[in-house]
Amino acid sequence: MKTLAKILSYLVPVRKYRKPFLHWLEEVLWCGAYHNVHAWKIRRTAKKVGENLYVAGASKVNRGTVLGDNVRLHGMKITGKGKVNIGSYVIAAGDCLIITQNHNYEGESIPYDETLIVRDVEIGDFVWIGARVLILPGTKIGEGAIIQGGAVVHGEIPPYAIAGGNPAKVFKYRDIEHFKKLKAEGRFYQG
Repeated sequence: MKTLAKILSYLVPVRKYRKPFLHWLEEVLWCGAYHNVHAWKIRRTAKKVGENLYVAGASKVNRGTVLGDNVRLHGMKITGKGKVNIGSYVIAAGDCLIITQNHNYEGESIPYDETLIVRDVEIGDFVWIGARVLILPGTKIGEGAIIQGGAVVHGEIPPYAIAGGNPAKVFKYRDIEHFKKLKAEGRFYQG
């Protein structure tokens, strides 16, 4: 403790500024580090990561993951050997799971054999994925789509669609003109 006090006296020579400095340092190291550690793990594992990645919960990606700019993950897990392309300004809530491979149930043994069927997943720009969404192998989600929490997504979700359920079905569309107007103005959520 004496060593820390000595180091601190060199860093912040005026005594009245030491306590605010310590408070700031604690905030940076503990609060900021929580998000930074998760983002660091993603950057270390993913194939490519764009600018301004924000990771607010324990997340895991595979080596075939490509993330665009301004992606916000709040607890995403990506498994399998398939490629996953996630566009820019994508927000995924907590406990989301993307699966990129499945067992071969039509192989040489039952219930399945040792071979794996690998299929890529693609998520367009400006997609909002709700909490506890399961995205299955081979899924493609178009630009500006919204996936309702708890949905199980397989196949293709068109751009600007709002989908939910198990299996996920499109039940509504965004106001496309409003979406395009905001996009043209550069009004992107940065929260």
